Amino acid sequence: MSELDGCSAAEPYALRVIGDSMMPEFEEGHIIIVDPVMPATCGAYVVIDYNGETTFRQFVTEGDRHFLKALDTRIPPVELVGEYRVRGVVVQRSGRGRRNIKHYA
Repeated sequence: MSELDGCSAAEPYALRVIGDSMMPEFEEGHIIIVDPVMPATCGAYVVIDYNGETTFRQFVTEGDRHFLKALDTRIPPVELVGEYRVRGVVVQRSGRGRRNIKHYA
């Protein structure tokens, strides 16, 4: 029996933002809701496995090339070369208070 029995891999899940690389849109401590079945389109915020790490970035396409972009402009974009796995697309974020909820999809 798998530890995931009874749970659907297609159900949205929540993560807490750590760090400031996605500021100002996503502050440390914000909760993001990730939809694992939504396709990653250009401009979407994604949770992705690449080069042995799982990270949260903006997915950007330029022709046939794909990049991961931090919103902090001091961090250079990373071109995705080789295999990667999109774990899901961010569809909502919430911060402190009810008025700090934003939907992305």
